[in-house]
Amino acid sequence: MELDKIENILEKYFQGETSIAEEKELKEYFSSSNVAQHLEQYKSMFGYFSQVKEQKSTQEIPLQTKKRNVAWLSIAASVVVLLGIGTFYYVSQETTAPVVAQSELGTYDNPEEALAATQKALALLSSNVNVGIESVRYVKEYEQSKNKIFKQ
Repeated sequence: MELDKIENILEKYFQGETSIAEEKELKEYFSSSNVAQHLEQYKSMFGYFSQVKEQKSTQEIPLQTKKRNVAWLSIAASVVVLLGIGTFYYVSQETTAPVVAQSELGTYDNPEEALAATQKALALLSSNVNVGIESVRYVKEYEQSKNKIFKQ
């Protein structure tokens, strides 16, 4: 009866489902002299656990901490930030457009030229809007097909 109990606890032990009391019972069983023949192979494992538990390490582990000089790190970070700001202003100064003369602003003295330019701009806008409307038509067809298939 005790052998069956030990085998069940051993099976639970290898599945990781034992309690501390059950593990203690296994250690006591395997440390005794009356271990069953087919369980002899586990005796050395539980014997090792009890030996290691009693061992104490006296070796000191040296802890080496690196001293970082925070002052140099903060100076380097400041230099990087200043270089970034300076580069941003330098690039933004180069990319700004020069002041445009009044004649280049798209104003017309002749009303007929202004009308032609306006009609040209509106025709371009109209053609782009029509392309967008045609795309919406496909979406409506998709919606109708979906409603036919999934009948809501």
